[in-house]
Order: sequence, then structure tokens, then C-alpha cells
Amino acid sequence: MATPEVPQGHGGRSSVARNALFLALGQVVTTALAIVFTAALGRSLGAAEFGLFFLISTMSASAYIVVEWGQTLFVVREAAREPVRTGELLGTALVLRVAFSIAAVIPAGLVSWALGYSLRTTWLFVVLFVANLPFFLSQGYGLAFRARERMGRDAAVLVSNKVLLLCAVLPVLALGAGIPGIILVQAVVGGASLGIAGRLYSRMNAPPLRASRQTARELVAGGLPVLSMSVMTAAQPYLEAVILSKLAPANAVGWFGAAKTIGGTLLAPALMLATAAYPRFARAAADPATLRLEVQAALRPLLWLGALAATGTFLFAGTAVDLVYGSGFSPAATILKVFAPGLFVVFVDVLLGHVLYATGVAVRFAIVLGLKVVVAAGLNILLIPLVQARTGNGGIGVVLSFGLSELFVVAGALVLLRRGTLTTAALVDTARALAAAGMTLLLFWLAPSMQTWWGIPLCILAFGGASWMLGLMRRRDLAILQELIRRTRPPEATSVDAAS
Repeated sequence: MATPEVPQGHGGRSSVARNALFLALGQVVTTALAIVFTAALGRSLGAAEFGLFFLISTMSASAYIVVEWGQTLFVVREAAREPVRTGELLGTALVLRVAFSIAAVIPAGLVSWALGYSLRTTWLFVVLFVANLPFFLSQGYGLAFRARERMGRDAAVLVSNKVLLLCAVLPVLALGAGIPGIILVQAVVGGASLGIAGRLYSRMNAPPLRASRQTARELVAGGLPVLSMSVMTAAQPYLEAVILSKLAPANAVGWFGAAKTIGGTLLAPALMLATAAYPRFARAAADPATLRLEVQAALRPLLWLGALAATGTFLFAGTAVDLVYGSGFSPAATILKVFAPGLFVVFVDVLLGHVLYATGVAVRFAIVLGLKVVVAAGLNILLIPLVQARTGNGGIGVVLSFGLSELFVVAGALVLLRRGTLTTAALVDTARALAAAGMTLLLFWLAPSMQTWWGIPLCILAFGGASWMLGLMRRRDLAILQELIRRTRPPEATSVDAAS
């Protein structure tokens, strides 16, 4: 019997650098391929059919949040603590994913039918849900790779999936197979990704996969705190898509889907940094003074990245939408611009969510997220018809509701945080980030001709210079950011965050 491989530690600089290289390359490649994939879908399907695919994809992703049952953080934590249990934890997690998926198919379809969607929409949603199962299982192997700090293997599965998906979907779209053809491709490619993940796991000389009832009960109970947050987080994008589809025409849903896809890509840095900082928060949770230092160290670079992302989104939304989707999706640029301020707030919420989970108040934060969903749904019902009537673009109402509801989350998180976790320095850094964004926007307002492709590097330089002058980003913060990136991984859709 092979000896289980010893997980990598933090000792060897060469291994850390290798992991950092894998993660950086994997994130860049998967993001680029995902953009090309959605661009191909949008240009081939058109706004209305792309809106339908966005709707059923959102519904499927939301359902899988429940199926995942909060395994992400729990399995990684337990496998990292007890490597000999990796096979049992992963094997049981995969069995639970299959069992919960089978149990969820019929209820998910009935919910779609009860919402009044057509037979075609309901049928496509159910088939897509089933087709996504193989890739969902392949993502489960990433829990073991992460626990053993084999980030390159996780990146390999993600990149191979994107490459195969893109290569397979282009001829299918060229043949005019439409959404059914896309779903078939996703099922086949997901199966291939599952095979690759299983092969990489076996080469890791980890314990063989096995399942047990005791471990299943442990996973079900241990995943509940994360599940409570994840469900509340997933409820909002689900309701956004459903309410918009009921109160606006199909092309408006397509424009919103295009903007939401680009916006989701922009959230990757927040998810990566928060995921990387989470172990530090967990270790420091028992010591208020240490926790305060860790949160402040992570908050500064996150504020910098969030403000830069929001500024760039506002300035170059039109350029991004035209490049990815073409002129037929130009109204999506307006949605993306209105989304920009909320993007900055989401960066903050993502970090605060991880801090609250590390300090053991996940359930109470889930209540805040639940109230946020109610607030956002009410605002959507109010704003979407109003904006649709005035602009013909109801998606603007969705992002307005989203931004306002995220402010509610910030307020709730601040109430739940331990006293002293954030100091006045955090408020000062937030003001610095907003001031740097304002200075950059003013520069481009005075010279509007810079809003072209060559203006993007200029935007980064201008914002970097402003933040350096204001004291937001220092040499020490760059070192902290580099260290966080070294310890992170490409974020999963089910990560604990308050962003979706």
C-alpha cells in the first residue's frame, strides 16, 4: 500500500513559488477562457436566448449551493488537520453531493414550474442541472487538493475544463445547436474533468476514497453554519434573475446577464484575498488584538483593489461589453457602470463575511444576509418596472437594488463584529480609497479622450499614484498582498462570501 503523501507546508520557498505560479497562471487562463466562452454564447445566441441561458444557469447554480451543503471550508479544515482522513472525507463528500443532487432534481423542476415558466424553460433548467453534476463532482476533488496545498492540481482541473468546454462549444454553436447543444457539451466536458480530477487525486498517493455514515453525519452537521450563509448569499442572484425575467423582456435579461458575468469576473480578487486571509483570521480568532492586526492587514490591499476595480468598471464598461459581446449588448454597459459603486462595497462585504465566520457568528450573519435578500427583493419589485418604463433597461434597477442592499450588509456586519476588530484606521483607509478613485475619475473627466484601450494602463497608474500619495498603499502593503496571493487559490462558486 502506498504511503500517503505528506502535505506541503509553508517551509520551502521553491514550493511556495511553484504554487503561486500555478495559481496565477490558472486564474488568468480560466478567466480569459470564461470571457471567450460567454462572448461566443452571447454573439451566437443573441440577447434573448442568452438571457434564457443566464436564467437557467443562475437557477442551477443556486440549487447547487444547497447540494454542496457547506462542504467547502469544513472538509478543507478537517482534511488539513488530519491528512489520513482525506480519503474518507472526500469520498463521503462526493457521495453526499450525488445523493443531494438526485434528491433536488424534482423539487427544483417543480419550483421552476410553480414560478410560471414555460415547459421549455423548465425542461432546459432540469436538464442543465443534471448535466452540471459531473463538473460539480470534479470540484469536490479540489477540497482535497486545497487541504494538501496541491494548488497546481486544482488549477489543472479548472483550466482543462475551460479549454475543453470552449473547444467543444464553438463547433456546436456553429452548427446552430443552441442551448440544448451547449448543455450536452457541458455534460460531456464535465465528465472529462471528473476523470482528470480523479486521476490527479490517485497520483497524489492520498488515502483511497471511502464513505461512512458517521462521516456523513459529521459533514451534514459541520456544513450547516456555512450552508446558512451560502443559501442566503445564493438567494439574491436567484431572485434577481427570476424577478427581472417576470418584470422585463427577455433581451433585458440578456443585457443584465452579460453585465453580471463581467461583474462576477471582477469579484475574483476579493474572493481570492478573503480566502487566503481566512486561515489567519481563524488562528487569530481567540486573540482580539491579533485578529485586529490581521483584519487591518488584509483590509488595506482589499480596499485598494476594490476601489481600483470599481473605478475601472465605471470608466471602461462600454469597452469591455463591446469587446466581449458586441454592439447588440451595448445596454449592458450602462448596467455595469451603475454596478461599479456597489462593486466596491461587495469587496468589503466579502472580507467581513470571512471574518465573521472565523469568529463563530456565521449563523447570525446568515440572518443579516437573509434580511438583505428581503430588502433587495422589495427594491427589485419597486425599481425594475420603474427603470424599465423610463429607460427600457430593467437590469439597471437590479444593480441599484443590489448596491443599496449591500450597504445593509455592511451595517449588519459592523454590528456583529467584535468590539475593537476595526479601528478608526479602517475608516481612514476607506476614505483614502474613495479619494483615490475620485481623483482618477476627475482626471479622466478632464481628459475624456483617454477612455480608450490605452487608457486602462493609465487608469491603473493614475490610481496607483493617487493611492500612494494618499497613503493607502505602502511598500509594506505590497508585501502583504504578495504573501496573500501566494497562499490563495482560484475561488469556487460556493465560497463563503457576501458577494453574489
